[in-house]
Amino acid sequence: MTHVLHRTVDVDGLNVFYREAGRVDAPTILLLHGFPSASHMFRDLIPVLAPHFHVVAPDLPGFGQTDRPPRDGFRYTFDALADVIDRFTAKLGFSRYAVYVFDYGSPVGMRLALRHPERVSAVISQNGNAYVEGLSEGWNPIRAYWNDPSEANRNALRAMLAPETTTFQYTHAVADPALVSPDGRSLDDFYLARPGVDEIQLDLFLDYASNVALYPEFHAYLRKHQPPLLAVWGRNDPFFLPAGAEAFKRDVPAAQVRFFDTGHFALETHAPEIGEAIVDFLKKLGA
Repeated sequence: MTHVLHRTVDVDGLNVFYREAGRVDAPTILLLHGFPSASHMFRDLIPVLAPHFHVVAPDLPGFGQTDRPPRDGFRYTFDALADVIDRFTAKLGFSRYAVYVFDYGSPVGMRLALRHPERVSAVISQNGNAYVEGLSEGWNPIRAYWNDPSEANRNALRAMLAPETTTFQYTHAVADPALVSPDGRSLDDFYLARPGVDEIQLDLFLDYASNVALYPEFHAYLRKHQPPLLAVWGRNDPFFLPAGAEAFKRDVPAAQVRFFDTGHFALETHAPEIGEAIVDFLKKLGA
C-alpha cells in the first residue's frame, strides 16, 4: 500500500504544502501542477510512481493549500513561482531530481532547469508546452491581453475562471467523459472561488507572456544539455497542440513522444498508462 504524506514547509516565510510518497533514498521525481489545479491532480499518478521513486508534489504559491500572499507584497509572476519552488527544493535537500511538468508547471520547471541544469536528471512533459507552435487559438484572448493589458481585456478573461471553463478543460474531446471524476474539477473550482484568487490568476495570465519570451532560452538549454526527455501528451488538448510535443525532438533528437487519446488533464483518464510509461522511461535510464 502506498502511503502519501501531506506536509507543509516554511520557505522564506511562505507555507508550501506538498505531497510526498516513496522511499526518501530512491531517485526523486518533482511533480509540478498546472492551472487551475494543485497537487491533488496527481492523486492517481503518485501510487504508480511511489513504489519505484521518491515522489514530491508541491502546490504553487496562490494554488491549493500553499499560502497565497497578498498581491501588494508578492508579485504573481512565473519568475516568482520558480523562485519559491527553487527554494523549496533546496529546503528539502534535493540535489538531483527528474521533473514532471504540466501546463503552468512547465515554465516553472524549465526555469529550474535553466538555473540548475546539473540538478535535473530528466524532463517529463505532460502537456507542458515550450514551443510557439504548441499554442492553439484558444490562447487568442490571452494574447490580446498581452498586447493590450487594459482593464477591459483583463475582465474579458474572467470567464476562464468560471466553473464551466474548468469542466471544459477536464472533459473536452475526452473519449468517454464518464471516466473523468468530478472531484478534481470541483476542488479546483473551490480554490478558484476563494477571495482574491481571481486577481492572482489574472496576473499570471498576463505574465504568461514571459514564458513565451523565454522559449528560445528553454530550447538552448535542451540543445546544450540534452536531458532525457519524455513527452506524454493528451492529443486532444484544446490549448497545447500535439505540435508542441513533437517539437521537443527538434532540440532533443532522442526525446520520446507518446500521445494518448484524451484531453488536457490526461491523468484523469490515463494515469496508469502514463505512470507506467514514466517508470519504464526512468528505469531504462538507470534511475
